[in-house]
Amino acid sequence: MPGFSRILFVASVLLVINACSDKSSGPARAQPAIAVTTTTVVVMPWSDSIEALGTAQANESVMVTAKVTETVVRVNFEDGDLVEAGQVLVDLSGRAELAGLEEAAAAFREAEQQYRRQQQLTEQKLVPASQLDTQRAAVDSARARLDATRARLSDRVITAPFSGVLGFRRVSPGTLVTPGTTIASLDDISIIKLEFAVPETFLQALAPGQEIVARSAAYPERTFRGVLRTIGSRVDPVTRAISARAEILNPERELRPGMLLSVRVFQPERQALVIPEIAVVQVARDAFVYRVVADGKVERVRIEPGQRRAGELEVRAGLSAGDRIVVDGTGKLRDGALIKDVGPAASADAGDATPED
Repeated sequence: MPGFSRILFVASVLLVINACSDKSSGPARAQPAIAVTTTTVVVMPWSDSIEALGTAQANESVMVTAKVTETVVRVNFEDGDLVEAGQVLVDLSGRAELAGLEEAAAAFREAEQQYRRQQQLTEQKLVPASQLDTQRAAVDSARARLDATRARLSDRVITAPFSGVLGFRRVSPGTLVTPGTTIASLDDISIIKLEFAVPETFLQALAPGQEIVARSAAYPERTFRGVLRTIGSRVDPVTRAISARAEILNPERELRPGMLLSVRVFQPERQALVIPEIAVVQVARDAFVYRVVADGKVERVRIEPGQRRAGELEVRAGLSAGDRIVVDGTGKLRDGALIKDVGPAASADAGDATPED
């Protein structure tokens, strides 16, 4: 009997399943149209860009050092001062050097006076011309000694070779310096030279005069515009990259040497098919969009994406100008699905939900 009861139970279950199957085998219900927003594929100006990382360098940079062994007499600057070319930074000259300069200047004046007297006497035929020649040589010798003394004294007066910003002061009055002792760093940062490397495959796309845009983590809201000036003459055999240098005007001295900047080099404008980036459905490595066809249905089309910029995507293949594609609502679609275009109002609502794209 237990076996008979089990058979009855199984038969009852099969009857219930069969009844449910009979009810569901009626006429199929039509699928409702899926609400989406669409847009038209357009041709618009497009500029490709090459992205890289670069290091900022000063327009001119030097470590100001001493040329002689001497004691610092006076320091005429403070940390971070802006200085002009030729401004005296450090004075190493002592009284002995100044006295030597005065002695050499006096000897030169005396030699010149003697020469003028000899010249007058020679004109009066009172002294031979050879004596005048000897005195002329004495004047030249005195002038050379004066110039040499001035040169030695100039080595003891350290000046700024160009206008710029000084770094930290490394000496104080009374410091004994020797040739090569660092006085301070001097950087001209009115113009920043930005050096970066790009793969050799982009060599043909680089040309002096192209516009560049740089960004720094120190100023996340700022963009710094410049011009590509120079392209390196060699490709690195290890990295297969070529160096390039751009110049950025830096009047407010916000950029400093050594900063890491992201840089984009823009190529000449061209015409391209452009669609919203959110319209693309990515499946593994393939990119698709849903194109609107007849009877309000869509078909899934594979595209070849190009460059991206600010929410837009270049389409290199797969679409034509004037094609209508789905922008919002792609997650609910399948090939051949019926759609209902709710117009720009739906996309505006979506934009209100996400104010920053």
